[in-house]
Amino acid sequence: MRDLLFGYAFYYPLIMAWMWMIGGLWYFLRWENRYDLGPDYPPPVSKQPPASILIPCFNEEQNVRDTIAYALATEYPDFEVIAINDGSKDRTAEILDELAQTNPRLRVIHLTTNQGKAMALRAGAISARSEFLICIDGDALLHPNATAWMMMHLASGNRVGAVTGNPRILNRSTLLGKLQVGEFSSIIGLMKRAQRVYGRLFTVSGVIVGYRRTALHRIGYWSELMITEDIDISWRLQMDHWDIRYEPDALCYIYMPETFAGLWKQRLRWAQGGVEVLLHHGRDLLIWRRRRFWPVAMEYLASVAWAYIMLAIIILYVVGQFVTLPPQWHIDTLLPQWNGVILGITAMAQFGISLLIDRRYEPKKRFFRNYFWIIWYPLAFWLLTLSTTIVAVPKTLLKKRGQRARWVSPDRGVRAEEGVEK
Repeated sequence: MRDLLFGYAFYYPLIMAWMWMIGGLWYFLRWENRYDLGPDYPPPVSKQPPASILIPCFNEEQNVRDTIAYALATEYPDFEVIAINDGSKDRTAEILDELAQTNPRLRVIHLTTNQGKAMALRAGAISARSEFLICIDGDALLHPNATAWMMMHLASGNRVGAVTGNPRILNRSTLLGKLQVGEFSSIIGLMKRAQRVYGRLFTVSGVIVGYRRTALHRIGYWSELMITEDIDISWRLQMDHWDIRYEPDALCYIYMPETFAGLWKQRLRWAQGGVEVLLHHGRDLLIWRRRRFWPVAMEYLASVAWAYIMLAIIILYVVGQFVTLPPQWHIDTLLPQWNGVILGITAMAQFGISLLIDRRYEPKKRFFRNYFWIIWYPLAFWLLTLSTTIVAVPKTLLKKRGQRARWVSPDRGVRAEEGVEK
């Protein structure tokens, strides 16, 4: 039994890392390698249909001016910006009304009470004049060319239901911030590239994503009962046979938590959202015509199993320090052996490949700096992922059914003056 546990704990991350590397490289060579067109080559936009940029806001008085300014600076011929004030208790509503008076492209919708991000997005979608919706968070800074890149996909075929963009982290003044820069490249970015190659994405990035309103209408828009509306709507769109694409050139600059408490809350929410959609849609996946989504669900189940197997190994080791266990259950040490060396080398190869692919989206001077900091990623974030997954499963099972998901103001890190490259 001990060998079985250690075998799974070793081979799962090893196999997944190589799948992500192979898939990510294939995506890069087939779709992303546009250097012959120039690193900042935007797609043609002269004949593209109109777009609506939706920005749900809740208590964003510190960020909303910058967010609206960047959205209005979008380089696209026909677009509107719709800001949805979801019952904010600060000066968000006042600031939005002030901005709307001087910017004809900006419209503001006020919800009298806080309804949650899902309901705010639904209000914006119903009010939008366009078939195509570009959704960003209330503290995100949209790159001027991002809408054009996303519209290139949305307008390319009637079965494209959504396209997810490429979030880039602004605040990098602490170790946690630096680690997350590498995480978004080596794990999140590489995973999305690989999943796109394999046919289905686990989730869009809620901070920057574009939708076809017809697709949203077919599935009933966002669910106000799910703690992570982006994971839930990704599953429902793809189970309804809509295609979701990934566009790394659709950049959006974001602030991430830089305290352990803030990071824990965010990742626990992500983990709980994954468990929720699996429990909610698991039975629907058994239908044969949804078989293309099976690998994504199996990958997630395997990650949950890995977390609990690691917990079992830790428990067996601790118990073995106080009582005598049968030889097949005894764990000698938790320190890395030869298998740990192989995983470490694989992780560094994965980080190197992901950062090389992502180098066009980062200032050149930061490339080797990011590679140095990401060395510490496995210790910090593997433990975090393991812990949040273990906590998320019972928390989701014990959650009160029918309870609407509400906004919670996140930790947005230590604000350093970081330049945003346009």
